[in-house]
Amino acid sequence: MRRRNNQGSALLAVLWLSAALSVIAFSLANTVRGEIERSSTAVDGLRTQYLAEAGIERGILYIEWARENRMPPNIPFRYSAATPVLPFSFPGGQVLVEVAPETARMNLNSSPPNDLMRLILAMGVDPDRAAQIVTSIVAQRTPGQAAQMSALNASLAPSFRRRPASFQETEELMAVPGMTPDLYYGGYNRDAEGRLVPRSGLKDCVSVFGAYDRFDVNTAQPPVLAAIGLSPEAVAAIVARRRMLPFKGMQELTDLAAGSGPALGRLRIGGNSIFTLRSTARTLLPNGRLSDLERTAAATVKFLPLDENPKLQILRWYDNAWTP
Repeated sequence: MRRRNNQGSALLAVLWLSAALSVIAFSLANTVRGEIERSSTAVDGLRTQYLAEAGIERGILYIEWARENRMPPNIPFRYSAATPVLPFSFPGGQVLVEVAPETARMNLNSSPPNDLMRLILAMGVDPDRAAQIVTSIVAQRTPGQAAQMSALNASLAPSFRRRPASFQETEELMAVPGMTPDLYYGGYNRDAEGRLVPRSGLKDCVSVFGAYDRFDVNTAQPPVLAAIGLSPEAVAAIVARRRMLPFKGMQELTDLAAGSGPALGRLRIGGNSIFTLRSTARTLLPNGRLSDLERTAAATVKFLPLDENPKLQILRWYDNAWTP
C-alpha cells in the first residue's frame, strides 16, 4: 500500500507539472504570436509610410515635367491644373496624390476680415465666437496690436504663447481665443442616412502662403467658395462637377454658375509657384488585394524658376498628415 501511495503521488506530481508547463507554453506562444503580429503591423506601417513619401517625390517630378513642358515616354498621364489628383501604381502598392495650389486657401496674414468672417461662419461657428476669432487674428497680424495681444496672452499664462508678429504657421491659430481642435482640424458629420461625411477644418482653408483675391476652383474647400460670395447651390454644383470632371477653362465655370455675380471673378484655375501635395498610400497584400492600413504624408513645395538650381524648396513636411 505504501508503494502504491508513493506511485500515485509521483503520478499526481507529474500531472501537475505537465499542466503547469502547458500553461507556460501556451502563455509564451500567445506572447510570441502577439509580438509577431505587432512587428508585422509595424513593418507594414513603415512600408506604407515610405510608399506615401515616394508618392510625394513622384508628384513633384510630374509637376517638374509639366513646368518644363516635357514628358518621358510610357507615362500614362501628366499633371495640369485640371488634373489635381494623381494616381500612382508602385510594385509594392498604390498611392493617391492630391495636388492643391496655395491659391486654394485664404492668406492668413492678408485676407480681409470680412472674408475671414464669412469663412468661419461657413464652417458652422456661431457669430459671436466667429467675431472673437477674427478679431484675434486681425490683432495678431497687425503690428501695433500684436504686442498688446502678446502681453494679454502672457497675463493669461497659456501653454503656448504667440509671437508678437504675423502668423508664420497655421498651427498658431490654436492659441487664438475661441479656436478649438475640432474647428481647426475638422472631422466627420453624419448625413440624413447616418453615413459619415468628412468636414473641412480651418487648416485646410487658410495658409500663410495663400491667396486673398482669386482662388483655385478645382481644389478650394467648400467653406472658401462660400466665403467669396457663392450661394450654397453654386457651391454644391461646383463641388459635384469637379468631383466627376475638374474644370479646364473659365467658360465651363461661367456656364455652370451663371448668375453668381462678382463671386465668379474671384475664381481661377490653377496656382502660382507654391503647392501642397498630400499622398495617401496603401500596400499590396500577398493575395493581391490592397491593405486596409493607410498612411498619409504631405509637403508644401515652392517651385523656383527653371534656370535656378535647385529648382524647388520644401517649405513644410508632414510625416503623418490627417485627411478625411
